[in-house]
Amino acid sequence: MLMSVIDNSLTSARYGELAGARVMITGLSPESGVDIARAFADHKARLVIGTADAAEPETTALVAMLAEAAHEIKVFEAPLGTAEEARRVARSGAEVFGGLDTVINLVTVDAGELNGLKSLEDIEAFASRKLTPLLETTRIAVNRMRLLMIEGSILNAVLLTGPISSGTSLIAGYLRSALAAMTRVEAETAAPHGIRVNAIGPRASLPGERPAMSLASEPEMAAIALYLASKRSRKLSGHMFDAEGALTRCG
Repeated sequence: MLMSVIDNSLTSARYGELAGARVMITGLSPESGVDIARAFADHKARLVIGTADAAEPETTALVAMLAEAAHEIKVFEAPLGTAEEARRVARSGAEVFGGLDTVINLVTVDAGELNGLKSLEDIEAFASRKLTPLLETTRIAVNRMRLLMIEGSILNAVLLTGPISSGTSLIAGYLRSALAAMTRVEAETAAPHGIRVNAIGPRASLPGERPAMSLASEPEMAAIALYLASKRSRKLSGHMFDAEGALTRCG
């Protein structure tokens, strides 16, 4: 049933309740998250954009494009590489519009980063480095939503890019499993407050393979992000969606 969301061309679906919604998107760049941000801008949401390269010309052009459609947009320089940076981003973002209804955190992993991981300790440390900022942002967002009695939605996405080998596919699978476990725990904690936590993880397939029931492009990810932010998904939490890592570059 969940993937019928995609099969029914949800990319063209409209969610009137998202007009004016306060949506924070972290990790946005011209290479990652463009369609997701554009989908919420087209719904006239109020966007808080966190990006690591706010002054770059391509990012400036992306923000200008989003501003043409969004109800309102605020942008701040927000690298999401450490736990402390994540806490700062989450707190600052929550203060911009006096609260947040939806939080989307994007982390991009290049397949080349996985090539140098040889031991289990290396893999565990890498997964922790990538997921800890998401965990910190999620917990702060949940706490703010709880205090303001907002039944909000949080989506953490770890997107894999670059060619995949059999070895790196196994590492990506470990990263996915760690994200899935984190998502389940945080979803259970947030559930009593009506707050939902879901994730998109790296479904690494070998060349020539197309895993069943996976998101194949960023427009499909955007469709899921809209759905999860809407009232239609009020009973959906703790779920992991698989993505093949296809990203859309702003151009």
